[in-house]
Amino acid sequence: MGTKEQEFAKLINDNQGLIIKISRLYTQDSEDEKDLFQEIVLQLWRSYDSFKGKSKITTWMYRVALNTAITLYRKKTKSPQTDELKDLHFLNTADNDGEKQAQITLLYKVIKMLPKVERAVVMMYLDDLPYRDIAANLGISEVNARVKMNRLKKTLKELMERHA
Repeated sequence: MGTKEQEFAKLINDNQGLIIKISRLYTQDSEDEKDLFQEIVLQLWRSYDSFKGKSKITTWMYRVALNTAITLYRKKTKSPQTDELKDLHFLNTADNDGEKQAQITLLYKVIKMLPKVERAVVMMYLDDLPYRDIAANLGISEVNARVKMNRLKKTLKELMERHA
């Protein structure tokens, strides 16, 4: 394996959590999640030579991963996410030990209910990306990214309360 391949393999290994999060938020089941993960890695490999270092490597990875996820999402989805509501009923039976995991599961489910761009904003925010990077990844202004996130916090809180 050459140096380029080794660098790329290390990059993927070091940042696989980012790819997993995007894959999880834009798919309905683990099979699709695995497929999307592999497609994102493939697209990152294809565009690896074009990364110029003008942004942080993770910013570039987010951009490629989100574009890949949204492109595949558009191809696979005919209607907005409405059938995910049926999966929420089991959360009410969580025991105290599983409370934190139930909250995390619920958070992922309500994030999946958001439109695709809003999902991306929330995910990057939860990963502590600065608004400057969120804005750059989505091609919007930093002010717009802040406004979107403030609105999304309220929306997520309402969704969490409604489906808890």
